[in-house]
Amino acid sequence: MFYREAGDFKTTYAADQQTFPILFDRRTYYIVLAIALGVMPFVVTDYITNAILLPFLIYAIAAIGLNILTGYCGQVSLGTGGFMAVGAYATYKLMTGFPDLNIAIIVVLSGFITAGVGVLFGLPSLRIKGFYLAVATLAAQFFLVWMFNKVSWFYNYSASGQINAPERTMLGQPVTGAETEPWVAYLFCLAFLIVLAVIARNLTRGRIGRSWMAIRDMDIAAEIIGVNPLWSKLSAFAVSSFFVGVSGSLFFAVYLGAVEVGEAFGIQKSFLVLFMIIIGGLGSIFGSLAGAAFMVLLPVVLKLVMVDSLGWPTDLAAHFNFIVVGALIVAFLIFEPHGLAQLWRIAKEKLRLWPFPH
Repeated sequence: MFYREAGDFKTTYAADQQTFPILFDRRTYYIVLAIALGVMPFVVTDYITNAILLPFLIYAIAAIGLNILTGYCGQVSLGTGGFMAVGAYATYKLMTGFPDLNIAIIVVLSGFITAGVGVLFGLPSLRIKGFYLAVATLAAQFFLVWMFNKVSWFYNYSASGQINAPERTMLGQPVTGAETEPWVAYLFCLAFLIVLAVIARNLTRGRIGRSWMAIRDMDIAAEIIGVNPLWSKLSAFAVSSFFVGVSGSLFFAVYLGAVEVGEAFGIQKSFLVLFMIIIGGLGSIFGSLAGAAFMVLLPVVLKLVMVDSLGWPTDLAAHFNFIVVGALIVAFLIFEPHGLAQLWRIAKEKLRLWPFPH
């Protein structure tokens, strides 16, 4: 009654292979998009934007990037925070070196710079995998943070070691800086998320996505049938790093405005994004969005319940947040390894058979 495919006929291969082949899914997608673009900019507040919307949009981009590498290509990475730092510092150098360059172009260029760095650190994946690759990317995380701390050229020889985003405008509206309106920052980040999510969806459904998944499932068999492991692994590192670099750029320039690399892009950032794709679901674009939304909303909900309602100390609520996240990760790994995305698939299957679900 609510979710049916009966009568939803396709007359071309293109219609059958579209991203949302079911009419109900397409209508839901367009409704959500219309609300996000046409309603939310008029109702957002400073608190909602800074506490929920901007972190969700930025972390969702990073989660999609890590999911491409880990979920679709099977290459475990613990260097997400370091690659976000590359995007942030590339943005800072481009903003200070080219004051007249459009901020959107700067964000994209920062993504490409991060992609090049990602390919460089992805070279060990040609010889090692699994736990050893995770350790190699963890080393990349520590090396990049150390480099941005020690090489003063990256922060323009500032005595504090902190980088600050200069003010930039787009279409006459400030996008970075203290004068930025909440709805402007929201729409700017939302535009990047929509475009990059569509790109990721199409990449994973095409030839390159199939080669990533073949490497993930069994790299030796994939090489036997003609998949080039060099190209597949390095392209996954490049695309993943591009997404993560864009998220780091937005995190610095639009969200925070000023960062210190050790505090903003430490190892905890890498684990946070990894937890997002574990809870949301590996190998799923929707899972990346769901995991990011969950990990962003959970601390806010716990603060409202424990601090504001029950009167708990803030530090106790923060520690309880870690306990809840850890318990959820263990529960998902045991009972539903494919995360929230799989739970959503199961719910849709039951709706298709309603009122006779399995």
